[in-house]
Amino acid sequence: MTTNKREAPNRTDSEEIVRIGQVMTRMRLLIGRRLIGRLAIQNIAPDLELSHLDVLDAVRRVETAGEVTVGAIAEILRIDPSRASRIVAEMVTRGVLRRKASQADARRIVVVITVLGHRLVSEIQAQKLTVVQGIVADWPASDVEAFATLFDRFVSGFEQTFLPRKD
Repeated sequence: MTTNKREAPNRTDSEEIVRIGQVMTRMRLLIGRRLIGRLAIQNIAPDLELSHLDVLDAVRRVETAGEVTVGAIAEILRIDPSRASRIVAEMVTRGVLRRKASQADARRIVVVITVLGHRLVSEIQAQKLTVVQGIVADWPASDVEAFATLFDRFVSGFEQTFLPRKD
């Protein structure tokens, strides 16, 4: 006896999945070139380097959960602690970051963003939002809303798949 059961299509072979993979490659190339970061540096802080922006972002993210150490910066950026220390020292010299004693343990030194650093973060964020706004300017609001939801879901799934869990 033959059944007319229909097999579910293999989603990994579908044209849409292949297309997503191709678009991810294009996006990786754009991100690899750090176009938005380079634009922000050019327009806002020409004396900074991309590694400085990375450290600023790391400090900004970590400080919401507590004190920021050079070790935490190195771990987030997946760089050697001595390299993180050199970058932080450069940023302290430029007045973007400062070091201070930990409130929890005065023997430990933590890193904080200065007023200048916060201004740079705000201006860089505004630059990034201006770029994104320009890209979606002619999209219907419903498309922007759907894309924001789906892109967040996609990146969250990517993070869950590849980033270690903090249990």
